[in-house]
Amino acid sequence: MELQNTVKEALNALYHHPDDAVRMQADRWLQDFQRTIDAWQVADNLLHDASSNQETLIFCSQTLRSKVQRDFEELPSEAFRPLRDSLNTLLKQFHKGPPKVRTQISLAVAALAVHVPADDWGDGGIINWLRDEMNSHPEFIPSFLELLKVLPEEEFNYKIAARPDRRRQFENELASAIETAFNILTACLNINELKEQVLEAFASWLRLRHRIPASTLSSHPLVLAALSSLNSEILSEASVNVISELIHYTAARNSGGVSSQLPLIQVIVPQVMSLKPQLRDPSKDEEDIKAIARLFADMGDAYVELIASGSDESMLIVHALLEVASHPEFDIASMTFNFWHNLQMILTERESYRSFGNETSIEAQKTRSLQVFRSSYESLVSLVTFRVQYPQDYSDLSMEDQKDFKQTRYAVADVLIDAALVLGGEPTLKILYMKLVEAISHCGKDQHSDWRPAEAALYCIRVISDYVSDIEAEVMPQIMSLLPKLPHQPQLLQTVCLTIGAYSRWLNAASSGLSFLPALIDILVSGMSMCEDSAAAAALAFRHICNDCKKKLCGSLDGLFQIYQTAVAGEGPFKVSAEDSLHLVEALSMVITELPSEHAKKALEAVCLPSVAPLQEIINQGPVVLGQKTARELTVHFDRLANIFRYVNHPEAVADAIQRLWPIFKAIFDVRAWDMRTMESLCRACKNAVRTSKRLMGVTIGAMLEEIQGLYGQHHQPCFLYLSSEVIKIFGSDPSCANYLKVLIESLFSNTARLLTKIQDFTSRPDIADDCFLLASRCIRYCPQLFFPSTVFPSLVDCAMVGITVQHREASISILNFLSDIFDLANSTHGESCLSIRDSVIIPRGLTITRILVACLTGALPSSRLETVTYALLALTRAYGLKALEWAKECVSLIPSTAITELERARFLQALSDAASGANMNGLVVPIDEISEVCRRNRTVQEIVQGALRPLDLNIVAVS
Repeated sequence: MELQNTVKEALNALYHHPDDAVRMQADRWLQDFQRTIDAWQVADNLLHDASSNQETLIFCSQTLRSKVQRDFEELPSEAFRPLRDSLNTLLKQFHKGPPKVRTQISLAVAALAVHVPADDWGDGGIINWLRDEMNSHPEFIPSFLELLKVLPEEEFNYKIAARPDRRRQFENELASAIETAFNILTACLNINELKEQVLEAFASWLRLRHRIPASTLSSHPLVLAALSSLNSEILSEASVNVISELIHYTAARNSGGVSSQLPLIQVIVPQVMSLKPQLRDPSKDEEDIKAIARLFADMGDAYVELIASGSDESMLIVHALLEVASHPEFDIASMTFNFWHNLQMILTERESYRSFGNETSIEAQKTRSLQVFRSSYESLVSLVTFRVQYPQDYSDLSMEDQKDFKQTRYAVADVLIDAALVLGGEPTLKILYMKLVEAISHCGKDQHSDWRPAEAALYCIRVISDYVSDIEAEVMPQIMSLLPKLPHQPQLLQTVCLTIGAYSRWLNAASSGLSFLPALIDILVSGMSMCEDSAAAAALAFRHICNDCKKKLCGSLDGLFQIYQTAVAGEGPFKVSAEDSLHLVEALSMVITELPSEHAKKALEAVCLPSVAPLQEIINQGPVVLGQKTARELTVHFDRLANIFRYVNHPEAVADAIQRLWPIFKAIFDVRAWDMRTMESLCRACKNAVRTSKRLMGVTIGAMLEEIQGLYGQHHQPCFLYLSSEVIKIFGSDPSCANYLKVLIESLFSNTARLLTKIQDFTSRPDIADDCFLLASRCIRYCPQLFFPSTVFPSLVDCAMVGITVQHREASISILNFLSDIFDLANSTHGESCLSIRDSVIIPRGLTITRILVACLTGALPSSRLETVTYALLALTRAYGLKALEWAKECVSLIPSTAITELERARFLQALSDAASGANMNGLVVPIDEISEVCRRNRTVQEIVQGALRPLDLNIVAVS
């Protein structure tokens, strides 16, 4: 009683106390209480207590449902029947509400049925028990119907802590009881006020997709009841759900194929088709129209392969779907978009025509099929383009509504791409060009005229750019000549700039492309001066133009430099942000790449100057000033230099530039090594220079490595590791660099191993762990001959063993991948000579590594990391065969039988045995996933398993 009163007081505090701190404390207490074994009895007592208020009833019903789902194993086996009887009494007690409480009780009974086999349940299993209860207590039928509805829904509810075997058994129990369930529902159909509830339960059972003969369903009273509701005055949501499920049922893989489902399809399709006139019926409310549209969309999705045959009957469905696509409400029209995409895939993919034999027949049939649907996709293009038009009040819309509008544009873009794939880019372009011409006729040069239709047409034209031939000569020249005539309204100008960028390949390839470039670059300059959004679009377009037309633009370098310098200096009329200015940096770098070597060096120097000069000026003011500058004042310049070194593909020129700039870089390394942001930006510039220059870097690379090696010991910046990673990739196999790199590897890894000695270190510095083990994997791939014999290899393996269970996703995955790379060493071209060294380190630690990996598999790491852990464990097993099996056997034997059965243990070990024998890994995943699921099925079991394996408490000692 005392605990019951405390629960009531805590609930009262949670819902009614004015102090937030008290409410939070009450919430924490209630959550802790729900995990206790006393929660069973207290929740049950309070639910049976007539004086309990609604807040108490809802909390206790949720508690009981949660306890049955997660903690059923806490109870002794003899507690099942009293629990079932108590829940049954509550189901009857709350048959008139509150509905939330009744639903929670129903879910608790369903969870109980998932846990308890039909034989143990008694009365022939839950469905027969339910039938008998309904016959004995007809007054409680609504409550029992709700239970009947949730039963199939709970089959795949993984919150229920049932073992995989039991879940499969429950599925079979439901399948064998389906006829009884349908008989119960059919009997309840006679009670008119229950019809809606009966149909909802029927839809729920259909979702199981159990094989029911189509001939049985086609004349079943439940199906006929749902179909008759379609034509009633008030369209029942439940009947729509049933028909929707039936449509999907007829197309399900396990339903025996469309031919076996024809009796049912022939009943459903005419009934749904008869609803088509209602799509345009003004007397129908929007919810009814939405329900009808959903049925047409479901038919399209389910029968798309039949529809692709192009028969007269299937074209009737296509026309109905076009009708839905024309609906003014986007939510309704967009229901068809998935169909148009799937139909496009079937019509355009060669795989669909394989049965036609030779290439000629395949092409002929494909052409015929595309022709059949040509007019439908042409109509579709015309129907969707208006939806991308900016609303008149766009600037007044909330952020959420503006975001929704952008999502609408993306969805329409996908449909236009589908249409272009069916019709071809040029025919689609012609339709959109006509829309543009029509729009421009209503759009004067004046900013206040209606620019929106022209912007919408241009948006659509931009979307299909990848599908228009680079040498299209009929429409594209006319579009390009129209662009300079459009008013400079901000959103329209932004889309004009993006369209120019989208057709940069056309501008390069088309015979008339060059003649348009000066006028188009003028538009981009205007875009950079208009507003931030148009400036961003113009900078991006500028990058595309320079990338694709670089050869044509080499002669215009002075003009391009002028644009670049104005934008980068941040002076004058340009509104290009620092981030967007990187597009201009890339643009000019790409043009410089096309210059002959002797000119490229000068041009590279000039393009670096706007970034180098301010850096030099800061350095000239002395180390104190340099140390006080904000990171942003430095990184803006290093980010630009990083892009220049990445995109100027003149290795010699870049090597020359980095050699000249090294004193500046070194000065900043020396003074700002404590500043992570500056170091990341500077290391990115160095990394790109290394990647482009490769072995031409000469002495600079030695100086660079010496610098970061010294600084890493003091400041432990992760970016020093990823810069080293790039160096290893390029110089790892160069014998002349072996001594340099050996010292680098020893220094970086020994420093990191000293830094990461316990799991808390990994948690506080996951970035260091991530970059360290990415670098180690690089070493395994590019210089195993330096890495494995080094003194740091054993200590790095020990370090990995400590850190595997770090919860940080990237760090954990990098460590697991590092171990997998070690285990897979025999597959590497350079690694075979290092196998004996590897084995001398791994074998003494094999049992511990296996135990940690099994712990990760069974709950020490989130289940989202299961695939990576599984791969590491299987790679270890493949590498060490019988030894690994012995390790695994010893580890799994530690898990108590209260957590896993002998059968589950044996299946897991068999999967590892198959891996050791060289079996395909794909077939071994299921038993490994299942032991993971079993060991994570609830908090108690997970704690038992982790308590037995103790991955963090293992004594990991260095082995000589």
